[in-house]
Amino acid sequence: MSSVNQFAYVPGTNNYVWGAENTIPNIPITGAPADTNFSRFAMLNDGATYRMYFFKGSTNNTLYQFGFNGSSYDFGYNSIPELTLTNIPSDADMSSFAMLYDGASYRLYVKQLGNAELLYQAAYIPNSTEYQFGYNSIPQIPVTGFPSDADWSRWSMLYDGAAYRIYSMQLGSNTTLYQGSYNSADNAYEYNFNSIPVLNIVGTPANSDLAQIAMLYGENLYHLYFQTL
Repeated sequence: MSSVNQFAYVPGTNNYVWGAENTIPNIPITGAPADTNFSRFAMLNDGATYRMYFFKGSTNNTLYQFGFNGSSYDFGYNSIPELTLTNIPSDADMSSFAMLYDGASYRLYVKQLGNAELLYQAAYIPNSTEYQFGYNSIPQIPVTGFPSDADWSRWSMLYDGAAYRIYSMQLGSNTTLYQGSYNSADNAYEYNFNSIPVLNIVGTPANSDLAQIAMLYGENLYHLYFQTL
């Protein structure tokens, strides 16, 4: 059975620690359709439900949605099970994505193909099954200042109630995480802006799939997730 290992940021440190702050160390993923593409996933918390998303198979426009039911991330739990992405830019890199909820909108982000320093933004259209690029969104947002060894195949985003944050693993490292946040004065995500620039990931279990990460903010905690192998 698929699952995720859960880490939490320990306040007053630079560390995300597996199972810290009374978080559940490992959470199963249940009910996934047979064509769930586990290699592309993201997570968010909307204040009511912790949510997890995967692409459907090899598609670039269909997401499966899971919700945390108290014991597992279950397909379709308190969720629209299948969502569609529309108005996708022709040069969008759909090999990875990030999602967040900012108190008003559910948002989805992908990078420009071949350019990790530009994000395309989509938002959920209320009372629909659709995330539309450019809807109620700044369509394109630069990402600036990150170290040259940022690994943009392993990245995530979250909103903590005060700041929109973006994270990237360090290339060649499974323990170092870079952080930036959105600077409204520059209309860009900037490395080290209002952020601890370098964070450590501590206590990672050996069964963790280190090829991707997901992050979210909930119950006054910053959470980080690796899927299991």
